[in-house]
Amino acid sequence: MNTDATAPDTAPRVLGVPAMGLVVLVGVSGSGKSTFAARHFRPTEVVSSDFCRGLVSDDENDQGATADAFALLHTIVDVRLRRGLLAVVDATNVQQRARAELLAVAKANDVTATAIVLDVPESVARRRNRVRPDRDFGDHVITRQHRDLRQSVKRLRKEGFRKVHVLKGVAEADAAVVERERAWPDRTELTGPFDVIGDVHGCREELEELLAALGYALTRDDRGRAVGARHPDGRTAVFVGDLVDRGPDTPGVLRLAMGMVRGGDALCVPGNHENKLIRALRGTKVTPTHGLAESLEQLGRESGEFRAEVLDFCDGLVSHLVLDGGRLVVAHAGLKEAYHGRASGRVRSFALYGDTNGETDEYGLPVRLPWARDYRGRAAVVYGHTPVLKAEWVNNTLCLDTGCVFGGKLTALRYPERETVDVAARRTWYEPVRPLAGEGPGPSAGGDRSDTVVDITDVGAGGRRPGLFVETEFGTVRAGGPSVLGALEVMSRFSVDPRWLLYLPPTMAPAPAASEAGYLEHPDEAFAWYRAAGIGQVVCEEKHMGSRAVAVLCRDGAAAERRFAPGSTGTVYTRTGRPFFADRALGAGVVDRLRAAVTGAGLWDRLGTDWIALDGEVLPWSAKARTLIRDQYASVGAAARAALPAAGAALAAAAARGLDVGRLAEKTARSAEQMEEFSRVYRRYSWDTDGIAGLRFAPFAVLASQGREYSDADHLWHMATAERLAEADPLVRTTRYRVVDTTDPAACASAAAWWREMVDAGGEGMVVKPLHGARATGAKGLTQPGLKVRGPEYLRIIYGPDYTDPGRLEALRDRRPGAKLGLAMREHKLGLEALARHARGEPLWRVHEAVFATLALEAEPVDPRL
Repeated sequence: MNTDATAPDTAPRVLGVPAMGLVVLVGVSGSGKSTFAARHFRPTEVVSSDFCRGLVSDDENDQGATADAFALLHTIVDVRLRRGLLAVVDATNVQQRARAELLAVAKANDVTATAIVLDVPESVARRRNRVRPDRDFGDHVITRQHRDLRQSVKRLRKEGFRKVHVLKGVAEADAAVVERERAWPDRTELTGPFDVIGDVHGCREELEELLAALGYALTRDDRGRAVGARHPDGRTAVFVGDLVDRGPDTPGVLRLAMGMVRGGDALCVPGNHENKLIRALRGTKVTPTHGLAESLEQLGRESGEFRAEVLDFCDGLVSHLVLDGGRLVVAHAGLKEAYHGRASGRVRSFALYGDTNGETDEYGLPVRLPWARDYRGRAAVVYGHTPVLKAEWVNNTLCLDTGCVFGGKLTALRYPERETVDVAARRTWYEPVRPLAGEGPGPSAGGDRSDTVVDITDVGAGGRRPGLFVETEFGTVRAGGPSVLGALEVMSRFSVDPRWLLYLPPTMAPAPAASEAGYLEHPDEAFAWYRAAGIGQVVCEEKHMGSRAVAVLCRDGAAAERRFAPGSTGTVYTRTGRPFFADRALGAGVVDRLRAAVTGAGLWDRLGTDWIALDGEVLPWSAKARTLIRDQYASVGAAARAALPAAGAALAAAAARGLDVGRLAEKTARSAEQMEEFSRVYRRYSWDTDGIAGLRFAPFAVLASQGREYSDADHLWHMATAERLAEADPLVRTTRYRVVDTTDPAACASAAAWWREMVDAGGEGMVVKPLHGARATGAKGLTQPGLKVRGPEYLRIIYGPDYTDPGRLEALRDRRPGAKLGLAMREHKLGLEALARHARGEPLWRVHEAVFATLALEAEPVDPRL
């Protein structure tokens, strides 16, 4: 029982606090601040002055450490606010100076601050402190703090606190309920789809035409005026502001937009022209320039009730909107990432006017700084404000003001499709002060750092955190700093033009060690592994002994220039992003043949694309690994063929002299046989090629095409697509495969027998994959994209000619592939993320986050034989 409390005679107070921002607890020592904080906030959210004092001095009551303690407290609060978290400060905070320092931190991070005052009787605070052994100060301290508190309560709002909650007495404090409130711009729960509409500027007819083109059905009143519009598929329009001024019918545009917002069919952010109109409607003296005079004249013909409605509507608009889980931000003049979801005068000013330096250009208009040039945020920022001739993506930002009122177009973005729809202006309604050609995200506006430029900081090599942290759909994947630097060097010096690099294939782990005698790998273990993971159906694909290759192919040069890079129609690159063919002419010839196969198979039209990316293998192995075969395998075989017969002859001579060398002679003879088997393996995967003649490309997955990726397609679709390509051109080789039910012992045994037939005939083995595509999930979520099961003869070139000797084979069964499985999964997540970002049309640097991380992970210390 709390003897300090009395039963409250009113309902509990509900205290609104920001979900992201600063909460300052204000109260004398003994007022119950720490108890209140522990009751209503998570421990990580509370930053206590006593705790910080203990951190810097090992004594929470060491008053000599107060300065350092508060320096630490302010640092922690600053970091939490910068990271978009809540910070609750548990200190007396009864002095204005202490609060001012905290408010300065909140202001620097563009978040709101709330004060919660625990105003308990002085007698209660004294009694509580007397029973606490860590409080050895006198009652006069409580008296002084209480006096400071009385003076503080009156001026908290003037100091800058957005909200002030004063809890009178212990009972009211104990009964209070804390309710977290999201920042006004936070509408992340709205996922769309959206149609974001650029600056309308009073062009009602064009707005009605654009809405119709987007599929909205207009609603009209009894006078025929458009008062609303609704999309049959539930899409939501989002206006970027500047609905008013300059154009012929500002009231008509407002009537339509306000009706859509009121009906739940639209959202809207304010523009700088609405901001000025608000002041004019309030009676504030403003200069009626830039079309305001026309708006005031048009609104003057409307009723006073309508003008009041317009004022309420415009005055209630929030500076910007954060939508779709934070993936889309709409602000009139754009918004840099640090301001997303924040609320302050600085944020509102940026959202309304952009990043300006106070200067004017030769036309008398503000000089706007090129914020979009250096934008590296994960959210797509869609805005207007600055007229451009054409809406084009720059660093994941898009300006939709295409100057309709100036005789240009009215443009909308369909999101998440990232498609633009526009209608032409009926006429030039207002002559622009500055030509449209001089605007936009081009060089004059500072947009010279385009999506094709990747900076060292974009791939984690120049930032404050070591390494690269890539947020994927399946969790965050980290690549170490030194590895990222190595990957950057590889990409910079040896890769194909980076604009082609949309994906790097992940490594693949082997199946667990076989239990069957004489085998290191066997299909039964792969089937059991997937069965345990909850995958009921798998596809077993023939494993080609070639070199992994990604082919990116374009229908023509125009498609290549539009989506990738000018000067070629495609490329073929290795697992590390390097050109597959050192001979450029040969590489171009292979690209042309593969493009012809895509054309012959009808895939351009079937997939609705003018480019396609394929994952596969180039055969023979010697096409890429000739040096490796000569230096690492053939040289060993040649040395063995020279040495072992001589050793056998010497041992035979020794035996003839009566020496006991029988066991050694048997081992030497067995080694000679094993070396012959070893040599037959690598020879089997090597043959001479003359240019393209003799080369083969075996595709096993369609990675991506225009606007989509195919990781969700099952492997039967991928195999059928590969077969169409093979029918169109003999350069393309098909892949044999079987579908297996992992819960059916007979099906598993049949597949294992098929694997045995393939490897006995000289095949490398097979790969077992979940049937339902690369995004297949099992009992524990995303599962391995494939497990390789290599044949016993092929494994000789991996583990050595004598690996089948009982002692060696038994030791190899304990090879522990866990690290390889983990590496394969991380690279798989990165590959899926890279393809998804590319399909969404995100900037190249965003795609390369995942690509660079994949390459960096390849440097991890994992047994390369696995």
